[in-house]
Amino acid sequence: MLIGEQPGDREDIAGRPFVGPAGRILDRALDDAGIERRSVFVTNAVKHFKHEMRGKRRLHKRPNAHEIERCRWWIDYEHAIVRPVVTVAMGATAARSLFGRVVPIRKMRGKAHQLPDGLSAFVTVHPSSLLRIPDAADKEHEYRNFVADLRRAKNGIE
Repeated sequence: MLIGEQPGDREDIAGRPFVGPAGRILDRALDDAGIERRSVFVTNAVKHFKHEMRGKRRLHKRPNAHEIERCRWWIDYEHAIVRPVVTVAMGATAARSLFGRVVPIRKMRGKAHQLPDGLSAFVTVHPSSLLRIPDAADKEHEYRNFVADLRRAKNGIE
């Protein structure tokens, strides 16, 4: 199970998570990690697209703590229904929703964590963060780290 932040503009229109630019990075990273996307349940911590209008464009706004908490029951139900062997929280919003508190991404990244139901969870960056890295070498380095995180999650269940 992969958990992202919230739908983006394209995801909101399509009604499916990770179909925009971040979704293309996620698809490539899953492939590079040896994980078939169709074998993974993909969802978002916040179910609505929070945005502000700039002319005719809808620009992303980060969900606040209240919105994350109000949507947390969805993640709890999805987790209970899907019963994934491992869950990956991608980004701070997803991690907060999964663990019920603010968690330090850098500190928790790369290690398996046990959830209250006994299942394993991993924390990594959100693929959209890779889109904002201006330097090509830095972007490639962070992409490789993201793929390594996905491999760790995959290997944690094998």
